Amino acid sequence: MTARRATLPLLVLAVLVAGATVTALAAVWTGTAPWQAAVRHPDAGPSLPAPVPGPAGTGVAATGVDGTGVDGSVSAPSGTGTPTGAASLVTATVAPGAEDTAVAHPTAATDWVVAVSDATGIPAVAMQAYADATLAVAATQPGCHLGWSTLAAIGGIESGHGTHAGSALQADGHPEPPVIGPPLDGTPGTRAMRATAAGTAEHGDPVWEHAVGPMQFLPDTWRRWGADGDRDGTADPHDIADAALAAARYLCAGGARDLSTGEGWWSAVRSYNHDDAYVARVLQLADAYTDAAQQVP
Repeated sequence: MTARRATLPLLVLAVLVAGATVTALAAVWTGTAPWQAAVRHPDAGPSLPAPVPGPAGTGVAATGVDGTGVDGSVSAPSGTGTPTGAASLVTATVAPGAEDTAVAHPTAATDWVVAVSDATGIPAVAMQAYADATLAVAATQPGCHLGWSTLAAIGGIESGHGTHAGSALQADGHPEPPVIGPPLDGTPGTRAMRATAAGTAEHGDPVWEHAVGPMQFLPDTWRRWGADGDRDGTADPHDIADAALAAARYLCAGGARDLSTGEGWWSAVRSYNHDDAYVARVLQLADAYTDAAQQVP
C-alpha cells in the first residue's frame, strides 16, 4: 500500500488533501455533518480538569425533575453576557425520579473551586454551582459525561454568570437585580410568546414571555426541568445553583445523550439554542475555560 501511494502524482495528492480539508472544515463550521472522534470538544477525553469532591459526608441528594424529549427554541445570537432565552416549549410536569432523590453526590471542594475561579475569572459562587451540578449528573446520569466547562460557557453567554446589565451575583447565588431576558415579542431574532401567569410572576410582563435567571429558563421549561441544586427546599430559576443543575439535566436529556461524543455534545448544546453560531461560541468559551483550568496545580 505504501509503495502505491508514493507513485501517485503530487498534483493528485494535493487535490485530494485539499478537498478533504475543505470538507472537514465545512462540516465542523456548519455543524451539519456528523462529528468525527478526533474533533476536540470540551467534554471529551481527560483534558478537562474534573471537579474535586469535598470531604466525605458533605454530599447532598440530587433533586429535580426528569424527562426526555428536549426541544429548544430558536433565540437570537448574542454577545457574551447577553441573555438569549434558552427556551423549550415543553409543558409536561414530571415527578422527580427515584434516582434523583436516592443518589447522594459530593459537592466540589472549596479550594478547587477557588483555584479554578481565579484561573478562569468565573465568580466563585457560579463556579461552585457549575461544579456541583456536574458532580450531581455524574452520580444520577453517569452516561451523560457533562463537563463543568460546558455549563460554565452557557452561563457565561446567557448572563455573564449572573452579571448581565449591571447585575451582581450575590453570595446566596441570586443576581441582584434579577436577570430578565428580552421580551419574546416576535421582533427579529425572537419568536412571539404570550406571557403566562407563571411567567408574569417571574418577570413582571403581563404581555410577553421572558427567559429568566442566570441560565435563562422560560417558565414552561422550568416546570419540567427545575431543580433544587442547593437543597434549600425551593427550585428557583433565579438561583444559580438551582439553574445550573436544571441546565445540566436539560443537556443530559434524562440520560438520552452522551456528551463525550462530538455529535452528542453538539446536539445537547444546540437544544439549548437552535443556532450553530451559538454552539460554536459555547465551544470556544468552554475550551478557553478548560485551557485556563489546566494551569491549576
